[in-house]
Amino acid sequence: MSEEKKSLNFLEQIIEEDLANGMPKENLRFRFPPEPNGYLHIGHTKAIGISFGLGIKYNAPVNLRFDDTNPAKEEQEYVDAIKNDISWLGYTWANECYSSDYFQELYDWAVLLIKDGKAYVDSQTSEEMRIQKGTPTEAGTNSPYRNRSVEENLTLFQDMKDGKFKEGEHVLRAKIDMSSPNMLMRDPLMYRILHKAHHRTGNQWCIYPMYDWAHGESDYVEQISHSLCSLEFKPHRELYDWFKDNVHGYSADAYPLIPKQREFSRLNLSYTIMSKRKLLKLVEENIVSGWDDPRMPTISGLRRRGYTPASIRSFVETVGVSKRENVIDVALLEFKIREDLNKTANRVMAVLDPVKVVITNYPEGKEEILQAENNQEDETAGFRELPFSREIFIEKEDFQEEANKKFFRLKLGNEVRLKNAYIIKAESCTKDENGNVIEIQCTYDALSKSGSGTEESLRKVKGTLHWVSVKHAVKAEVRAYDRLFLDEAPDAHKDKDFMEFLNPNSLEIIDAFVEPSLQTAKIGERFQFQRLGYFCVDNDTTASKLVFNKTVGLRDSWGGN
Repeated sequence: MSEEKKSLNFLEQIIEEDLANGMPKENLRFRFPPEPNGYLHIGHTKAIGISFGLGIKYNAPVNLRFDDTNPAKEEQEYVDAIKNDISWLGYTWANECYSSDYFQELYDWAVLLIKDGKAYVDSQTSEEMRIQKGTPTEAGTNSPYRNRSVEENLTLFQDMKDGKFKEGEHVLRAKIDMSSPNMLMRDPLMYRILHKAHHRTGNQWCIYPMYDWAHGESDYVEQISHSLCSLEFKPHRELYDWFKDNVHGYSADAYPLIPKQREFSRLNLSYTIMSKRKLLKLVEENIVSGWDDPRMPTISGLRRRGYTPASIRSFVETVGVSKRENVIDVALLEFKIREDLNKTANRVMAVLDPVKVVITNYPEGKEEILQAENNQEDETAGFRELPFSREIFIEKEDFQEEANKKFFRLKLGNEVRLKNAYIIKAESCTKDENGNVIEIQCTYDALSKSGSGTEESLRKVKGTLHWVSVKHAVKAEVRAYDRLFLDEAPDAHKDKDFMEFLNPNSLEIIDAFVEPSLQTAKIGERFQFQRLGYFCVDNDTTASKLVFNKTVGLRDSWGGN
């Protein structure tokens, strides 16, 4: 095998083999087919990345098709959110399609299958059908309605379409093989009655196609060359092919290409729920503030938390394409956002747990404007102005009255450097009645100003602290997030509900002080709070209130928890 072929993933190898066997390159067409019954989450990004990535690699069109066959659970809100998320990730689709676009064609094909004796109307209850279908080790038995005449089936199916029956009275089933070892081939359902309005077709239909019937035939109508889906659909491939091959007999002239289904492993992430049904429960029970809550694994939640499209695309690329299910450590996703923001996020200073420092030998009333580099990783980022005065805030944890030699922050009698400013020395401190330090008195070395070029400015001290001038500090609300679940696999326990593993401390709201340059920060802007982590301006920010979401810390904190 050539080195080039070795470097291709197995899906690319399949496509290359098809091209080598004569498939015209212009016949290549892919699709991403979400059901609009919830918001996209991090698990979907793999399927998105695979289909759109192949489209980019082969310069082939990629359709965005909504598999909208269940009006009971689907909404226009979800359609709009999905389109927004895919665009935000940086992908462009060729055509926006809907399975509902093909409802009439699907119905017409179903009528032809009935006429050919390959489909019939079943009037059993769902419980009767479940029993009659058998088990994985025992063959099923034929429905008592399996041998209805073509005429009776056609009349009943037309009456189903015309709304003459209640939900559950009848279904349309394909007539395949009740003894097949693949349970999905035992006369699968094709249509059920649903008296519910559809978000696109309104009340035009009261019978709706089942997923397996609509999905494959939608691929066929759109002439998708490679229908790529996750591994749980592998058992469905036999049925996918049966439907497709039978319909091809009616429509080979109009639709000459027969799609090929191939499967890849899903993206599973530790400490994360991927089920849209379970995510909806978190929303409905107000565990989170909505689908875009920054603790949610939804793309909109990750966006609000401060994740970038580049970091998510890089994550998906690193995970790669495989045939075997595995669980990816969420630490990899966090590594990718740190890697990206380290290059792109401007550095600023914020104090989340403040204690006041008074520099006693600094002239009262004096203010200075210091120059601070925005991002040392980006030469084009420039500098910003940083006001300095006699009173500053530092973090409480950055001061101890007495500490061992390994404590390189501020302690009585020792010196530290204030970032972009001066070296200070702690002389004394003031405590409240409970013994808590409420103020630290320091002196400063007036010749030690960063960047001044003096010998003193080059003097080395072991600790460097971030700070904010009290007089110029801007109040901000900081939302610090922890994992939403305490268990690595919250939905893998058969004897426990995933809700039992919720982290009661997944959100901490902090009143912080930030440097004044952030007063003009815009929603969605991302920053590194020096020594603290990466933060993003939240949607709740207003002209009078700054709100930041913590995206991720500067170091991997997962291993230590």
